[in-house]
Amino acid sequence: MPLSAAAPGEVSLWRLLQVMWQRRQQDRSSRWSRERLAREQAVGLAALRRFVALRSPFYRRFHAGLEDTPLERLPILDKATLMDNFDALVTDRAIRLREVEQHLQRGDAAPYRGRYTVLSTSGTTGQRGVFLFDPHEWLVALGAITRPLAWGEGPRPWQRPRSALIASAAPWHYSACIGRSLATRRVPTLRLDAAQPLAELVDALNGWRPDLLAVYPSVLRQLADEQLAGRLHIAPRHIGTSAERLDDTTRQRAQQAFGRRVYDTYGATEYAPIATECAAGSLHLLEDRALIELVDERGRPVPPGEAGARLLLTVLDRRTQPLIRYEISDTLRERPGRCACGRPFRMVEAIDGRAEDTLRLAGTAIPPKVWHDALERLPARSWQVLQRDDAAVQVLLIGWREPQGAAALAGELSALLEARGARGVQVEVSAVDAPERGASGKAPVIALRRRSH
Repeated sequence: MPLSAAAPGEVSLWRLLQVMWQRRQQDRSSRWSRERLAREQAVGLAALRRFVALRSPFYRRFHAGLEDTPLERLPILDKATLMDNFDALVTDRAIRLREVEQHLQRGDAAPYRGRYTVLSTSGTTGQRGVFLFDPHEWLVALGAITRPLAWGEGPRPWQRPRSALIASAAPWHYSACIGRSLATRRVPTLRLDAAQPLAELVDALNGWRPDLLAVYPSVLRQLADEQLAGRLHIAPRHIGTSAERLDDTTRQRAQQAFGRRVYDTYGATEYAPIATECAAGSLHLLEDRALIELVDERGRPVPPGEAGARLLLTVLDRRTQPLIRYEISDTLRERPGRCACGRPFRMVEAIDGRAEDTLRLAGTAIPPKVWHDALERLPARSWQVLQRDDAAVQVLLIGWREPQGAAALAGELSALLEARGARGVQVEVSAVDAPERGASGKAPVIALRRRSH
């Protein structure tokens, strides 16, 4: 069943106008020059560093003696350090992580302490993160998350488009909180859980007939197959994806099925969107609200065209829980040059995945490319690799047409792993109808999912 077709606590017209105004204000930066962008970033960074020096005990310690040091020489903040120092890092001294965790456990939709919107990550990278937004910060976040729709030339709110959002139903997840905060009959929205059975999603969408479709790539691939098979009958005017890597096969399949190009957005709970696509087809880093560094394993900047080992975020407009050189372990490559759309923001050539996508099997690192090269040639709709323990991996082939070859394929993959030094790894190959999804409803193509005992 759908989560909601008309939210019970819908926002007021005034709130919706505030979000639209905030988006408009943010997107003025699209007309800046690169020089203007750099000046605005410098002003915002100086103000942020002054603020944290006064209000955050953690940053006073973390940046002690580095007050006049350039940003690129400041220490890197990882998620574990943030969570270990949560109470000292936040700038409201009344905030306590223990209370915030209790608030999350209750699934309370009301703001924490009557003021703060609380989000959490699902912990798929091995470390759960908790993030707070005060009312203004949350309004800024709502404005930001609606920018991709304008960039993708989608219908405007005053046209009253019917929207369908297929994402996480977890109350702590970004998409669920955004959905609650933007719920209004003026933009009627059907919210569906990405973990629902495919047949239920198809029935709900056929009944709703959305103009806008926002969806995880893994779900979009399934919906495209259903549309081509004649079981799904929708004609969205705009399709947007987020939260998972959008591969070329899924993009092409969706365009074939729906006759529309797909606009992809890349983001994180900590800062969203990090990047979004323009009508010219470029994926731009949204640098007006954050400084975004692509660096190697040692934290040194990488040149355009070279893959960075991680991404560092310094969010300029967050004061409750400041993030300065905050590490996200995604591998991005910058595209050199300027886009024909005229925006001043750098472009992303590719998002190659997370560092966590490199599995360690039998003490050997197996990079994502090994799985992509071996599995994308198979006659399956998609695939998923799940590491079950240190010497066992399960390969799920969604819609595989040759399940009788499972044993032979498992043998080939075992030999491939052994050739790379991972000896004695047990490989299990299974033909399935759908991928496994985590707590947030996402279906990463490569994941560590240990067996429960």
